[in-house]
Amino acid sequence: MVAQILTQIGVPVLTDLLGQTLSKSDNKLVRDAGRGLTNLTDAFKNGQVTHEQVVEANRHLEVMAQLESETEKVALSQINESLRAEIASNDVYVRRMRPTFGYLIAFTWAAQMFALAWVIIFETEKADLVIKSMESLGTIWAVGLSVMGIYVYKRSEEKKVGAQSYSVKEKVAHSGSSNYTLGIKTKSEPTKYND
Repeated sequence: MVAQILTQIGVPVLTDLLGQTLSKSDNKLVRDAGRGLTNLTDAFKNGQVTHEQVVEANRHLEVMAQLESETEKVALSQINESLRAEIASNDVYVRRMRPTFGYLIAFTWAAQMFALAWVIIFETEKADLVIKSMESLGTIWAVGLSVMGIYVYKRSEEKKVGAQSYSVKEKVAHSGSSNYTLGIKTKSEPTKYND
């Protein structure tokens, strides 16, 4: 995604924006990096970096964006394959994996939020440390909640498809039992009894 943004705005614009932003930082290392990017921007403007070099840098970014896009496609297809295998499975636990994962995520999230609230309310002096610790868990939560989002989305699709197929099956089943075929009354046959 970052590579796609880079290819749209180009290297010179990016270095100019980053250079201006980073130069205003309180951190010396970040400020120095900003100055370096500002010098690179000046080199672009003064012609020290040729147009061909800029075009080549942009082309490289386009290739990187394409590779990143293909990687995402492969990852999504693998996720879809595993979801299809889960649906087709006759193993009860495999089919229950999504709800189990959902309940675990919900329980863990609730426990973490209650613990955070407890610390903020009753042990305020430790709140800064706990909030920073929870902040570092952001990536883990992003992965877990992303997987949960895919599970919920896929299950919603399955329910829609299942409801549609059930609706059709139900209409066909009822049509035969009540002498109606797709809403048209058919002639009923006399009941035969074996004496």
